[in-house]
Amino acid sequence: MEKHDALKIDIKSLTLQELQEAFRAEGLPAFRSKQVYQWLHRGAVSFDDMSNISKELRSSLNKKYYISVASIEKKRVSMYDNTVKYLFRLHDGQYVESVLMEYHHGYSICISTQAGCKMGCTFCATGQGGWFRDLTPSEMLAQIQAAQQDSGHRVSNIVLMGMGEPLDNYENVLRFLELVSSDEGMNIGARHISLSTCGLVDKIYDLADKKLQVTLSVSLHAPNDQIRSRTMPVNRKWNVEALLKACRYYAETTHRRISFEYAMIRGVNDTDACAQELAQKLKGMLCHVNLIPVNDVTGAHYHKSTRERLQRFSHILEEKGIPVTVRRTLGADIEASCGQLRGKHQKEAGQTIEK
Repeated sequence: MEKHDALKIDIKSLTLQELQEAFRAEGLPAFRSKQVYQWLHRGAVSFDDMSNISKELRSSLNKKYYISVASIEKKRVSMYDNTVKYLFRLHDGQYVESVLMEYHHGYSICISTQAGCKMGCTFCATGQGGWFRDLTPSEMLAQIQAAQQDSGHRVSNIVLMGMGEPLDNYENVLRFLELVSSDEGMNIGARHISLSTCGLVDKIYDLADKKLQVTLSVSLHAPNDQIRSRTMPVNRKWNVEALLKACRYYAETTHRRISFEYAMIRGVNDTDACAQELAQKLKGMLCHVNLIPVNDVTGAHYHKSTRERLQRFSHILEEKGIPVTVRRTLGADIEASCGQLRGKHQKEAGQTIEK
């Protein structure tokens, strides 16, 4: 895949209104912009795919614009639950990961919002690899389109919980949300989209004020600053108290329930005392806790809690009136945790990507 011409415009990151205005400036009829927009959001990878557009217009578009594409570099399918892990290659050689998951209600996809991540959480494979760049809205869309085309299944739910911190790429993520929910686009509404954050408090307030009805998923992973600051550097800027205050504001402003992700790490954050402290701090908030057996990430020296510990922790939260679930583990045999496949691929290929 060749690099994009820096002088060309990223057409798939334009809203329908912006495309209409650009076409109008070129003296083109409004219906043409709608046709092109629909092609882009149906997964067209080339202007030549647009069969109801004249050859002359396609040639003209190709000179001015480019279409973002995510090319499948590697693909793994779980033998247990049909979860599919994709390693996508972008136009500049960066790699990002997505995971397609089958549920009784349909197909969900977990996509990346950055190539790498700045946050440095010690239990996360992506964080160990560093940050390279933000993804454009079109590159987020391209992951969904590539997975749909490859699998033959329509995605009905989106999770922004892959590589990267979505709120660290705030403006591009907002535009992606606008595009993916567009009636003329994929038409996946905000209530079918979850956005995960490790706790960028200022952006949580900004997002709340947008009232988009997106489900906010917060990677909490500890009930206090002592434990959280040791595993999540972001906590040194915005501590647990500041984060939970922002979460209460989000829940009260949007009337959407917060999902707190809590990776259970043996001997670190899975004690009875941790469960009791967590329950006390979440008391009265519209939320639930999702307990996750931590992935055994190479080099992190963390191990997942025992089943008995998971059950005991869950029981304490329930007793204190905090709704809790234990995440169903999907794709365990295909390294479905984001960052693992990318890191392994680059290591096997002997590759280093310049930051």
